[in-house]
Amino acid sequence: MSDFTSVPIIDFQRLQDPATKAETLAQLRDAIFLVGFLYLTNHGLESLTQRTHAALPDLFSLAPETKEQTNMINSPSFLGYTRLGAETTAQKTDMREQFDFGTPNQPKNHQTSPPIWSRLEEGQNQYPTTATQSLVEEYISSFIPLSNTFLQYVAESLSLPATTFDTYRGAMDRLKFIKYPPQHSSSGEKEGEEKSQGVGPHKDSTGLFTFLSQDTTGGLQVLNKRGDWIDVPPLEDPGALVVNIQQGFEAITGGVCSATVHRVAPKTTTRYSIPFFMGIRMDLTLANLRESARHIVEKVPVGEGKWSDEDEMKRRAEDVPSEFLSEKFACFGEAYLRNRIISHPDVGRKWYPELYERYSNDPFYLH
Repeated sequence: MSDFTSVPIIDFQRLQDPATKAETLAQLRDAIFLVGFLYLTNHGLESLTQRTHAALPDLFSLAPETKEQTNMINSPSFLGYTRLGAETTAQKTDMREQFDFGTPNQPKNHQTSPPIWSRLEEGQNQYPTTATQSLVEEYISSFIPLSNTFLQYVAESLSLPATTFDTYRGAMDRLKFIKYPPQHSSSGEKEGEEKSQGVGPHKDSTGLFTFLSQDTTGGLQVLNKRGDWIDVPPLEDPGALVVNIQQGFEAITGGVCSATVHRVAPKTTTRYSIPFFMGIRMDLTLANLRESARHIVEKVPVGEGKWSDEDEMKRRAEDVPSEFLSEKFACFGEAYLRNRIISHPDVGRKWYPELYERYSNDPFYLH
């Protein structure tokens, strides 16, 4: 089976139509197994995504002091504003600024001694304006049912009952509004080959699937197993979403459905993007993940035809280790907290100083 050179398009309406569902589920299965990325069209939220994009230039043009009032440093849940250059991926600085939000009104954990990672699920959003709050709440409340339905179609595409993955669904989804400023190549370098990065090579770590709305600028690239970076350009359909597997889904499927490494290459014009991250249960232990993987792998028909073992596991020429399948951490929440602390060191130092020192200096946790 040849490696992928483009990202497939899945029509959501065809998944909902009994006359075309079986054919489209087969296409979805190919996308999940062989690429880990897909475009999703005709999903019904096109107007919302376009309205949200239209609001982003004004949001990021707010006075610096207004944005700083909502700085992520205020939030042990890693929610809020991140100024340009304050986040890292693969130990390199990301050239972007962003606002992070979570599912509103999450209840606090009332255990006598709640696990420290439970803070990730109970934080309050920081909104720079009331208009932003209204837009965020509408966006998240609209994408929750879309993502839940999509997850059930994924299960069906893998020949599993539609509700197979429902039990892994987390309470906290996350939403980002991101601005990548223009960057210009040094002499002799081509666009996209700069030493700086919009965001470096990584796999999404928040949960199950990412639903990305991107503008017309481009810059998103995914890595195939030959080591080639494949562009994921905006489609002519401005409402199309880019959907990709996250490390949580990779973990519960034992790597049969693997997350794909991707990056955002610097561009010479401003780029805006809106990723919605579908959350996973933070209390899942390594034993839970192993049992889940065993159960699912037994039921998914693999190893036949184009879904050979090599294709299923999709060996990558460049990869990012999955801490979510590591015995270093007691559960998914603990691994994800480590991920946030390393990516946002200023927040980690303030709210989790002991963990920051451990994760930053102990080689055991750096790989």
